[in-house]
Amino acid sequence: MSLDSLPPDFAAILGQSGIIADPADMEAYLCDWRGLWRGEAMAVLRPASTDEVAACVRLCAREGIVIIPQGGNTSMVGGATPEAKPRQVVLSLARMNRVLEVDTADMTMTVEAGLVLANAQRAAEEHGALFPLSLGAEGTAMIGGLLSTNAGGNTTVRYGNARELMLGLEVVLPDGSVMNGLRRLRKDNTGYALRHLFVGAEGTLGIITRAVLRIFPAARETATALCAVPDEDTALALFRRFRAADEGAVRAFEYMSGIGMELVTRYVEGATLPLSEASPHYALVDLSASREGAGLRALMETVLEAAMEAGEVTDAALAESEAQRAAIWRLREEHPEAQKRAGASVKNDVSVPVSAVPTLIREASEACRALIPGSRPVPFGHMGDGNIHMNLQQPEAMTAEAFLARSHDIMETVNEVVRRLGGSFSAEHGVGRLKTDMMAEWRGGAELAAMRAIKAALDPKGIMNPGKVLPGDA
Repeated sequence: MSLDSLPPDFAAILGQSGIIADPADMEAYLCDWRGLWRGEAMAVLRPASTDEVAACVRLCAREGIVIIPQGGNTSMVGGATPEAKPRQVVLSLARMNRVLEVDTADMTMTVEAGLVLANAQRAAEEHGALFPLSLGAEGTAMIGGLLSTNAGGNTTVRYGNARELMLGLEVVLPDGSVMNGLRRLRKDNTGYALRHLFVGAEGTLGIITRAVLRIFPAARETATALCAVPDEDTALALFRRFRAADEGAVRAFEYMSGIGMELVTRYVEGATLPLSEASPHYALVDLSASREGAGLRALMETVLEAAMEAGEVTDAALAESEAQRAAIWRLREEHPEAQKRAGASVKNDVSVPVSAVPTLIREASEACRALIPGSRPVPFGHMGDGNIHMNLQQPEAMTAEAFLARSHDIMETVNEVVRRLGGSFSAEHGVGRLKTDMMAEWRGGAELAAMRAIKAALDPKGIMNPGKVLPGDA
């Protein structure tokens, strides 16, 4: 990259203000986390305010330069990675990382889009509150990207996706104008809910710069357990038991396969199984309450005792301390890292009705093993909300290149099961550039036409993150 590649006044204006990143630091912005894509860019722009974002966008719109908005660059589907094309810039929100206000009367938090999720969580904790969005990349992922992908995570079963945690947005539109919708209202019935257009749009309609988020009372009592279960059906039966006992207490209910757990304990240092022996399937149960004396430990023990008598649980480890609770959660959160260390994997972020999760896991695993003999299905994820990551690990006797060449076949094999069960090919990771070819079949007709009309209306020059979400958008 060289400033000489930019229009002269463009380079002069932004170079003088310090927005343009040092060319030596550029590589990290051009590659995705998974190492699947690498693109090119004329420059990396790092504005520090909404006004600077708007100035960058106006200049790019004038010159017809494509903008790739980027937060923590943790996308699993290449949604924040530039393509290998000329005349494009990466616009990073990393310098816009402030907590602007925490209001414990309205139970809201106003933040900039570049705030890392873990820092948002800490800011809420400092005020005796909780920002409940939680996922494996929370130490890197940023609020703007999480909203742009409508991220889910571990607590969706109780608190909902990112969309449900957002009350208002400030967005820089593709012409450089600023839509100020930073309202803290729970009820605002004044026409189209425009803020929701940008949640899940993956930066194709505008750039989120600030957000008003919902916060909640902090947990004063918790109970966490790792359970060994015989099969997928008993895992779901256990979830239904906890839901029937006290639905409001269930903060998370996660499923993990025996293969996935074996990879974590093999490849992640310090990760150990707190049970007497390995199991073919596991469930992680996490309960919380905002009041002391909620009796969650007793509730956990009562439900697990009944489940053991029914043969739904064969063993269980209850966390006796915060350190033990963190260790149990680490077994779940390290699944992506363990898979990365174990070799190549094809990731399928899919969802089905909760009642169909056992069928999904069983039938998709069987279909993938039949497609590529020796491959290892590693299903895990959010059984409580129907979102399972139906990942497939390369066979030990197969090269990563040969395995990844079958990615499309693998995804289609999983999607055949998902489609039959009335599910979705993307649950929380988004579409990005990985799954655009699926949109026409799954969201075609009037639905896709409406999306294209919105894109054309807001971004007529097509400069906002082209090649993502919509098929043929380049």
